[in-house]
Amino acid sequence: MRLPKKNEIRKPSKTLAGVTPIAVMCKPKKCKHGNCIYCPSLDVPQSYTPKSPPVLRASLLKYDPYKQIKSRLKAFKLMNHPIEKIELIIMGGNFLEYPINYQTNFIKRCYDALNDKNSKNLEEAKKTNQKSKYRCVALCLETRPDTINNNPDIIKKILDFGCTRVELGVQCLDDEIYKNVNRGHKVRDVIEATRKLKNSGFKIGYHMMLGLPGSNPKKDFQFFKKLFKNQEFKPDQLKIYPCQVIKGAELENLYYKDFYHPYSKDDIIALLIKIMKIIPGYCRVMRVMREIPPDYLTAGTTRIDLRKDIDEKLKKSRTKIREIRFREIGFALRDLSKNKKLNNKIKLKITKYKASDGDEYFLEIINKNNILFALLRLRIFKSNKELQGIIRELHVYGKALGIREKPQESIQHQGLGKKLLKKAEEIAKKNKIKNLKIISGVGVREYYIKQDYEIDENRNYMIKDLSNKKS
Repeated sequence: MRLPKKNEIRKPSKTLAGVTPIAVMCKPKKCKHGNCIYCPSLDVPQSYTPKSPPVLRASLLKYDPYKQIKSRLKAFKLMNHPIEKIELIIMGGNFLEYPINYQTNFIKRCYDALNDKNSKNLEEAKKTNQKSKYRCVALCLETRPDTINNNPDIIKKILDFGCTRVELGVQCLDDEIYKNVNRGHKVRDVIEATRKLKNSGFKIGYHMMLGLPGSNPKKDFQFFKKLFKNQEFKPDQLKIYPCQVIKGAELENLYYKDFYHPYSKDDIIALLIKIMKIIPGYCRVMRVMREIPPDYLTAGTTRIDLRKDIDEKLKKSRTKIREIRFREIGFALRDLSKNKKLNNKIKLKITKYKASDGDEYFLEIINKNNILFALLRLRIFKSNKELQGIIRELHVYGKALGIREKPQESIQHQGLGKKLLKKAEEIAKKNKIKNLKIISGVGVREYYIKQDYEIDENRNYMIKDLSNKKS
């Protein structure tokens, strides 16, 4: 790796969303339901190849979470990135299918690495991280919809881990296709898991695949229209992966028998442009394409930077795109030409929509060009005939800063989060919510304590009594 020059940040886009993402990979394990036909079996974590970058890093360290964290912290530091606000992403198949002792120890060791201290147990590690130098401000787990539905204690467990975001392998919205690819669950599982997770405060991401066997571009587009028209879905985030034929997958046999052909690069680009045009302003497209090394690709496009091509085409056509990442202030500043200035006159916009049998309030701070500076997701829903209110996300965008670093040109640490929080409390009060909850990364709890929130008795949420006249 080339070391940066003085004051240079290598790969600056990695932290332009306001946090430093660190992906940690679990040891290899087969899925309980068997293999989806597009998924390879190559003696590495499920759905990855031996030369996938995160696998290469993890395997060298024998999949030790502590060593993986330390290695990534060192790499980001060498590239001159801020590393005090960490978004932790657990990768490598269905983490929640591993033995519970493995899961608990894995998460604990991640916190231990950030804390630079070995704790007695997970709860102690989390408590230490509230004030440590490198704080876990968000924690993401990847799993299957049926895993959420089949275990009544699973949501309590992932709350105990400090998880704030769950990414579900949805892939499509068609039971017949699920059956053909041996997916092992139904669309009903997606609906139920989404509702349960949203009601518990989690931010929800869907993994979607284009060009699965039995689908076509028209059908794929209909899936995405359904995602945002039908209130039973409406994810907060998306990762979109065109189906590729990978060595070691059952799909490879169908390809050689001329029973399956992946989309061409041009077909993918045309479809993705159509999809991007209909994604609402409350959803963020996290990624387009997976990093499948060419050595393991039998058929399908090798272009892993399709997102860049698509964004450029959309900008040139001056198409109005509402999706979050396209509008983020960090990327807007990066792409701003030298002879232009950013309009810093901002306003609060509130979008209310129905989702998973509840009311979602999407609060965003934007300028007149719809550039996004900060957002908040407030959910109000009925539970046991009583209205509940929970803040599922509060995020200020822009170049990441250290926890105590003073803002200069950055958007962070200028009070936008407090402004959104105050407005969310007003909305909750109008809806007669007595106690407002926030699902919070362990490393953000001190911030909420300063805003008069307290950790609840189960140590899973920050909570504020809105009936108190002082609140």
